[in-house]
Amino acid sequence: MSDDATDPTATDDTPIIWAPTTRDVVTVAGPEAEAYLQGQLSQDVAALDHGESAATFVLGPQGKVEGWGRVHRVGDQAFEIDVDPGAGPVWEARLRRFLLQTKAEITVDEAVPAVAVRGLYTTPDLGVDVLPAIGEVGYDVIGHGIDVVVADLPTEAVEVDAEALEAHRIAAGVPRWGAELDESTIPATVGQWVVDASVSFTKGCYTGQELVARIDSRGGNVPHRLVIVELEGSAPVAGAEVVVDGEVVGSVTSAATHPAGGSVALTFVGRAVEIGDEGVVAVVDGVAARLLP
Repeated sequence: MSDDATDPTATDDTPIIWAPTTRDVVTVAGPEAEAYLQGQLSQDVAALDHGESAATFVLGPQGKVEGWGRVHRVGDQAFEIDVDPGAGPVWEARLRRFLLQTKAEITVDEAVPAVAVRGLYTTPDLGVDVLPAIGEVGYDVIGHGIDVVVADLPTEAVEVDAEALEAHRIAAGVPRWGAELDESTIPATVGQWVVDASVSFTKGCYTGQELVARIDSRGGNVPHRLVIVELEGSAPVAGAEVVVDGEVVGSVTSAATHPAGGSVALTFVGRAVEIGDEGVVAVVDGVAARLLP
């Protein structure tokens, strides 16, 4: 794990926040667990050392997203995949589909208590599994050791509520299952950084690889892309229309009031919407907004 002295996105001015939350955890263990996951997940599972974690997709045969999460090696032939709340059973069903006679067991634990820390990239060695956040400066602790980690946080760390944590996710452009991700999603539409973090292009074949590789070979061009929206007023509801120059260009998938003022949202827009370095002026549900590059 990087420390915040070397990570370019963490600065002395980065506020440190933390919040209790939950994650669904899918466990895959058994003599053939690594080989099975290596052929099912987009991440290079075999390259993970004990204790390491990384983002990963699980895709359908046509290359559409059937899950996105973080795979964590917890043993020689044991892995935990933590996913958004409610996504655990989806992952379990998908992984069982091709399991057949593979010597591996799949279990799921829903709503496992966790703590999310943001604005702080590392923590002292407390004998607790600390998982780097995906797409955000911070880390998560799931299950055991939460109290130990919270007690060791710097005095300037502030506990926030679920909406503030959600705003942090949205402002970082991190997709969530059931909002920005579902079974119709093409991986590249949620951002090239997500693909870069979640996909190995060198490990060999896995289910759904062909579409991912083809889009990557064409420069990652897709009909729609996920963008961040900053709003001057309160958070709009999911589904609210995003209007640019009098035309509807998208609809809100996630939104939350930001602790610093205003609100943030995510939306998908088409290729025709050009967003320069300064962003694009928009209106969302009658509220002045800006699409960010």
